[in-house]
Amino acid sequence: MTTKLYVANLSDIDVKGSRKIKYNDIEIAVFRLTDDSVLAVENRCPHKNGQLSEGMVCGTTVHCPLHDWKIDLRSGQVQEPDDGCVTTFETEIDRESGSIYVTV
Repeated sequence: MTTKLYVANLSDIDVKGSRKIKYNDIEIAVFRLTDDSVLAVENRCPHKNGQLSEGMVCGTTVHCPLHDWKIDLRSGQVQEPDDGCVTTFETEIDRESGSIYVTV
């Protein structure tokens, strides 16, 4: 069963910024990229559980604020030489209202 969660309006999140939402026991980080697309991943680095929502966004990659692990926001894959993966979530933007939704 999937659930569509309202996150915020696109204008509520700065470019290269993020928003956190919680669903059951999962915390999700939602990122607004420079092209106004939105990507979402589980808000924890697989290395030491750093909050990715506090990391720096470069392109479609977020840098974990604890140890600078680089995570691809599209695939959830950690970039080499490090190894790991985080869960990604489907996102949708209603272009008329600007509302952002995440499917879990």
